[in-house]
Amino acid sequence: MQTENHQDYSLMRYRIKKETKPKLTTFGKYKAVAVHYQTIESKQIVKETAQRTAFSEGNIIGVLMSVAEVVNSHLRDGDRVRLQDWGLMKLEIESEKVDDPKTFRSKKHIRGVRLHFIPESYEGTQALYDGITFEKDKNYTDE
Repeated sequence: MQTENHQDYSLMRYRIKKETKPKLTTFGKYKAVAVHYQTIESKQIVKETAQRTAFSEGNIIGVLMSVAEVVNSHLRDGDRVRLQDWGLMKLEIESEKVDDPKTFRSKKHIRGVRLHFIPESYEGTQALYDGITFEKDKNYTDE
């Protein structure tokens, strides 16, 4: 979904990091990792959304809170949630592997839950990733 303020490109900064986990086959090799300078809080999202719409900040806060409650409830119930022009969300279980399914115990073997987000895709392309360009972070010195 494009808005009238949509930029044709975005700039994502990265740094080069050495893989330090000895068990991985890529141990000792280098990879690019995203650099995040700031976290945008709900207040900023509400303000920017209000500027783009005819809705008040109070109305937007109410809608966001309600959407979050509904989405979280469905995710916790094991449902997948697809938000138009955004993507699909689902919770996945992270667990240890066992040799015999009869020995599996949820309290012992389930380590946690992770949120998986799959951006909306149109004809094989994901708009969320369109127009991203990459630049090495100048504030970071290599190891």
